Amino acid sequence: MSGVVSGPAGGVVALAGNPREGSRTLSVAVEAAETLGRRLGHDRPAEAVDLSALGPQLLSAVPSAGVEVALDLVRGAGVLVVASPTYKGTYTGLLKAFLDRLPPAALAGTVALPLLVMGDARHALAVEVHLRPLLVELGATVPTPGLAVLEADLPRLGEVLGAWHDRIVPQVAATLGQGVTA
Repeated sequence: MSGVVSGPAGGVVALAGNPREGSRTLSVAVEAAETLGRRLGHDRPAEAVDLSALGPQLLSAVPSAGVEVALDLVRGAGVLVVASPTYKGTYTGLLKAFLDRLPPAALAGTVALPLLVMGDARHALAVEVHLRPLLVELGATVPTPGLAVLEADLPRLGEVLGAWHDRIVPQVAATLGQGVTA
């Protein structure tokens, strides 16, 4: 289905709120989710919801099977990496429009990890000030600091994600009630 890479629910899911198809935000989100899943000992690949393919359907008055599948995948995630480019100092309207379709407490029982890709370090606090509260409002547990990825750091993304995962994996594993693999 367009916009969703499907698989069994309850695992690690990457949600990318960039309106551009094939975005760096999607790549960062998927790599963050894949690496996190491996570090948590998951044996299946992370799933991905790419909102760029669902944008027109999100704003349509006509129900969309693609949007419903994406919402179900997000609701069923055990760990949800929520990524957006930074627009006007916060996350995209596309991501907000998608998350607004979730009912209250829809993410209860989900560990959510906010991630923003940005051009300027001055926007780094947006991850904690804007995206974290949205996820908490939906009932998610957000046990760790979010990640602000500077566009200038994309060539060394593995290193950036590695340092973040070193800090967050023990907290995520403890929240999930599981051990951590090396």
